[in-house]
Amino acid sequence: MTSAVAPAWVPMTDEQRKQFDEDGFLILRGVLTPDEVAHYAGALDRVYAEAEAAGRLAADGSLHDLSAVTSCPDLAGLIDHPGGFPLVWSMLGWNAHIYHSHLDVHPPIKVEKPFRWEWHQDGGRQNREIETDPRPRMSVKLAYWLSDVSETGRGNLQVIPGSHRTNWLPGPPKRTVEWPTPEGAIQVQVSPGDVVFFDRRIWHARSNNYSEVTRKVVFIGYTYRWIAIRDEVAHLPNESWWNDLNPVQKQLLGGIGDGNGDHSWGHFPEDTPLYVELRERGLLDKSYPPLIP
Repeated sequence: MTSAVAPAWVPMTDEQRKQFDEDGFLILRGVLTPDEVAHYAGALDRVYAEAEAAGRLAADGSLHDLSAVTSCPDLAGLIDHPGGFPLVWSMLGWNAHIYHSHLDVHPPIKVEKPFRWEWHQDGGRQNREIETDPRPRMSVKLAYWLSDVSETGRGNLQVIPGSHRTNWLPGPPKRTVEWPTPEGAIQVQVSPGDVVFFDRRIWHARSNNYSEVTRKVVFIGYTYRWIAIRDEVAHLPNESWWNDLNPVQKQLLGGIGDGNGDHSWGHFPEDTPLYVELRERGLLDKSYPPLIP
């Protein structure tokens, strides 16, 4: 389900931008249609069945596959989905790509798991090596929910609203030491087809799934093209499904430019598909610097 006919792209509203700046995340309801949910959930089911047959599941039966589209090409339609993607370029501008993504399937947990502190900010060593306070945003993430986590305890995404402006979260001396849930933490409750858009700096974690519902979700992280991609992309032009992608999707997966670095730094906007697409749609808002050529 790649994007065929160009649907309307609606920029982030002033109200959404204000809420995102204050809370560090947004919930978008009903972004995916029931047919889309069925399509993408079915794709995850197929990948899960293949991983199970190959003995690749974790000990608890869960699947966490990096490089979501490479792992499951049927997910390509999510990377520039008109219901979620406009929030990405509204924040980052047109010189963006996907640097990290993963698909997750978490069946119900039948035996209580030992405690493990999982609260974190995305970005890995960015959070140790960048010295500003607060650290820069650097990247944003979309989470496309394909299962019902409208109740807590279903593997919900947990966040601390407003914590994206906090560089450090008090925690245990070791991850395995029992520790209280951080003050202000909530479990995000969403339905199939809903999307959560969040700042990489927000402190977050996954709750354990002790329900009867299998948790299914696709996370797609976007950053500036001058930041290296973590996903596996170098071999993609040799894949048959690559030719079915549109130019923006190829940019988002790292397929635009000659590899010398200058193109990724945004020096050639006219040769950058997302810039061209936003220009043709009249969406280059010159009041917002990342959207200026």
